[in-house]
Amino acid sequence: MKTSDFYYDLPEELIAQTPIEPRNASRLMILNKKTGKVEHKIFSDLTDYLEKGDCLILNNTRVIPARIYGVKKETGAVVEFLLLKQIENMVWECLCGPGKRAKIGTEFVFGDGILECEVINILDDGNRIIRFKCEENIFAVLDEIGQMPLPPYIKEKLSDKERYQTVYSEHLGSAAAPTAGLHFTESMLEEVKAKGIHIGYVTLHVGLGTFRPVKVDDVTKHTMHTEHYIMPQETADLINDTHRQGKRVICVGTTSCRTVESVASKNNCICADEGDTSIFIYPGYDFKCMDALVTNFHLPESTLIMLISAFAGYDNVMNAYKTAVEEKYRFFSFGDAMFIED
Repeated sequence: MKTSDFYYDLPEELIAQTPIEPRNASRLMILNKKTGKVEHKIFSDLTDYLEKGDCLILNNTRVIPARIYGVKKETGAVVEFLLLKQIENMVWECLCGPGKRAKIGTEFVFGDGILECEVINILDDGNRIIRFKCEENIFAVLDEIGQMPLPPYIKEKLSDKERYQTVYSEHLGSAAAPTAGLHFTESMLEEVKAKGIHIGYVTLHVGLGTFRPVKVDDVTKHTMHTEHYIMPQETADLINDTHRQGKRVICVGTTSCRTVESVASKNNCICADEGDTSIFIYPGYDFKCMDALVTNFHLPESTLIMLISAFAGYDNVMNAYKTAVEEKYRFFSFGDAMFIED
């Protein structure tokens, strides 16, 4: 299977630049993976397609305001830092641009001096290892001076940082939002519970690798990025109980899907687990846990459109995307959603 098989034409004006209000007013495409039938709804209608005893699996990661701008102590030159991964308390792997200004030993100051750093190493891929210094907790400082690391296709400035967080976000650690969850409001989650649908939480810290294009022609040759996940015992018990009762495990987002499928693939069961995953799901994959999926519309030739093609069928997905373009759905992070069910 070739990467080019997953290409589709997308007019630039369909890439959503701002979130819609309220969150659950976005459009929702219903895709039946057995028949390929498509319906057009509003996201708040999703509850009508959920049944008592089903469970929703949500990713409760929280995005770090990880884009900060530092001034080089020696020259005053400005460098953009994007924090990718915490290695130790004050040591992070970062993207820096322009990189030539961030050599080993170079020091920078941020936010009128409330944060400082030194470049202590340069990795093979060009990423920098940075040691920060501040008097407060670094996350408190980032909350004060940092900007949300919005994807490169979003050009509009985000006025409210919380609109790039789910309403149930809890554990800081992501460089990008689990965007399918952005559609839920607190009141809608209460409606879901009132209908007898259970909610379980996993954590997968989303890395920027989710936006990196597949650069090989042969899909099977692609090297998948690694992300950290946590499957709590409570959620594992909920998933197992749901399946014992013959009900559906419905993942909200590809990150929740990758978490449950990683645990199932690693352990041959769903159990409490924590680790790093580089699972790559593409057509031919045998799903071991997930029964239905809530997801956004993804970039052409991305690993995410490959994942949903594995779940819903290649022809069904490409036809659904063609329909979404014709019907002028909004695409990507702040765009509309799809519910894939049997």
